[in-house]
Amino acid sequence: MSDQAEQARELVPVQYHQFNISDEDGPAGPDLPREHNGLIEVQDGIATIHTGIHTGDVDVTVTFHSQAPQTGNAVWDEIVELSLHSVSGELMVRGLMDDLDEELPALSFDGPGDYRLRIHARGRDTAIDLAPDEVTEWYLIQVWPAPVQNAAVLRHTDSYGASVRAR
Repeated sequence: MSDQAEQARELVPVQYHQFNISDEDGPAGPDLPREHNGLIEVQDGIATIHTGIHTGDVDVTVTFHSQAPQTGNAVWDEIVELSLHSVSGELMVRGLMDDLDEELPALSFDGPGDYRLRIHARGRDTAIDLAPDEVTEWYLIQVWPAPVQNAAVLRHTDSYGASVRAR
């Protein structure tokens, strides 16, 4: 039996190279600079995922687990783990300026508390700084309840991530 409780997939709107993960009732986590990993940063309690495209849609899949799942395979260019907190139980993936056509379920599937997120990315080098009509980037966010731990980089291979880390 798999520990995966639920999976959801949706197109997420991107503006200015980013989409967010946040809880409207409080900070999701302590600051984590973009130079740390080039994929996700946390400022003012909001987690920002950095995309290669400037504007458009990215394909985001979220999976929910009771414990840490197996790490991603070689199809992913970047993989980063970090801890986030949900004050309200509504830790959500959000567009920067546009709402999602269909909301993804709350990442805080077990209610308020601490969660570990493993964020995978691929395709960020495909259309850097562009606004493609077709999806060129894919993200997988694995989530499970877990005590707070330091952020960890599991894979760094794309050029876009290297450019974000160098800024």
